[in-house]
Amino acid sequence: MKQAKLTLLALGVVYGDIGTSPLYAVKETFNPEHGIPLEAANILGGLSAIFWALMVVVSLKYVALVLRADNRGEGGVMALLALALSAVGERPRTAALLMLVGVFGASLFYGDAVLTPAISVLSAVEGLEVGTAAFKPYVVPLAAGILVALFVLQRHGTGVVGLLFGPVCALWFLAIGAAGVWNIAQQPAILEALDPRHALRFATAHGFASFVVLGAVLLAFTGAEALYADMGHFGRRAIRIAWYGLVAPALVLNYFGQGALLMADPKALENPFYLSFPGWALYPMVALATAATVIASQATISGAYSMTQQAIQLGYLPRMNVVHTSSRAFGQIYVPAVNWILLAVVAAAVIGFGSSSRLASAYGVAVMGTMLATTFLTFFVVRYGWGYPLWLCVLATGFFMLVDATFFAAALHKVLDGGWFPLALGAALFLLMTTWHRGRAALHRQLRASSVPLAPFMKSLMSDGPSMVAGTAVYLTATPDVTPHALLHSLKHYRVLHERVVFLTVEFRDVPWVPFEERVVCERLAGDCWRVLVRYGFMNQPDVPQALELCGALGLEIEPMETSFFLSREKIVPVASWRDRLFAAMARNAGNVTDYFNIPTNRVIELGTRVEI
Repeated sequence: MKQAKLTLLALGVVYGDIGTSPLYAVKETFNPEHGIPLEAANILGGLSAIFWALMVVVSLKYVALVLRADNRGEGGVMALLALALSAVGERPRTAALLMLVGVFGASLFYGDAVLTPAISVLSAVEGLEVGTAAFKPYVVPLAAGILVALFVLQRHGTGVVGLLFGPVCALWFLAIGAAGVWNIAQQPAILEALDPRHALRFATAHGFASFVVLGAVLLAFTGAEALYADMGHFGRRAIRIAWYGLVAPALVLNYFGQGALLMADPKALENPFYLSFPGWALYPMVALATAATVIASQATISGAYSMTQQAIQLGYLPRMNVVHTSSRAFGQIYVPAVNWILLAVVAAAVIGFGSSSRLASAYGVAVMGTMLATTFLTFFVVRYGWGYPLWLCVLATGFFMLVDATFFAAALHKVLDGGWFPLALGAALFLLMTTWHRGRAALHRQLRASSVPLAPFMKSLMSDGPSMVAGTAVYLTATPDVTPHALLHSLKHYRVLHERVVFLTVEFRDVPWVPFEERVVCERLAGDCWRVLVRYGFMNQPDVPQALELCGALGLEIEPMETSFFLSREKIVPVASWRDRLFAAMARNAGNVTDYFNIPTNRVIELGTRVEI
């Protein structure tokens, strides 16, 4: 029963994106602009290419291989990056390359998070044009309105609506599968497309046009990355059952049904998805498609929130306010800053591109860039983490790398037609993430170089018998071996020391979760002065007061109402390159550390210091 529930939920969250690809994939594959005639042989070839792309990229690469590369049950580009870095060990050059590739893939994921809601909802609403051309002027405003409502509702959470995701998507897959069966029954010759020779002929017989059309074929498996990214929520078994049990059969049947319709009536290329249904089913299917695309958009938006949280905790993005929208289910979060930025960019994409066909040109670049990064990182996990022979690793991942690179190159052909959009977004985010990571490292080096070693300083201080005040002082520091500037400023201004002093460092490890028994390490320095290390995984929600409660079992009793937190607010003066100046500007606008670590703000004292980079 539990497995069946997980499988149903996976239908709504994991397969929303790839499940709505039939709305536009066939239409774009046979787009007349490619210069390939819409005749029986080419229809068979195009459908065969879609079928075998699904089998190779989704069934073999993701379901059979990548889903095995879990980081303690979690998946996604950032989890895979952490796993790959752990696998390569002490190889600094390799680790640096992996970090660049991983951040590149994560950056392009945000492009996917922008384009998925835009193209999905827009393509669903375009079904209204099939019924009557009178709806055409209202398609873009209606799609934009739906998306605005979706983003506005994000702050309320998805717990209630989420219960409907699985059943709605199950109905969606059953409906598109049934439509496929109905059309195949009228043109059973379309089943010849199962022969891979048709795909090979289609991909080679038309010269450069065959290469260009691959940029449209890849639209059939957009959303495949979600299988891996959401593995931690449902487990690989539920994802595999859903794929083989319902999603893959429904998609294949629907694609073949659209191909059968085109063989019978080439004029149906105007919108082969909606025209493959009986006339009476048009408007119900528009409603169902809109619901399915909203679900697909919701899953992608939630994925962007999770990606942001992981990137923050791994040190690639500034701190932001993360709101938990459910008291029962972990992982249902809302990041206001990301939400409103996404809304602005998605609205710009819908209004600027104006149609799903124009958006399709931009879509493939973001999708294939992330997939290419995933394949590259998987090689290092398979080779160094699992210890498989080199020849086998090269053969397995090399094949998928060739497939991904081919589709990525085909998508790049559309750069001037819209592919620049996700590339520009990705480049901006790549610059942001690498600058923040590099800037944090430079800041820590500077703090270490200009600071006093902690242990000798505290022993010397305690031996002089300083004046004491009641209570506990907790100094948050990112450098556990050096004396925090906040303590030095406190001694300078107040000339007293609290009777209990705790130096607290929060460390995020490259694993998804750190169990409670491994979370806290306490070390007595001198007198009643302690050094405390709190460890979190990149999926954990940091909560400093809760972590301090765990110190009681280790000999350090802390009374919450008698505790003050001291923070050093670095005043960064940029004196080096433009990148350092950019980091300084980002640091000044980073989120409040008290919100991020769940520290009571009424007991926080901020003391400033000056750091040059």
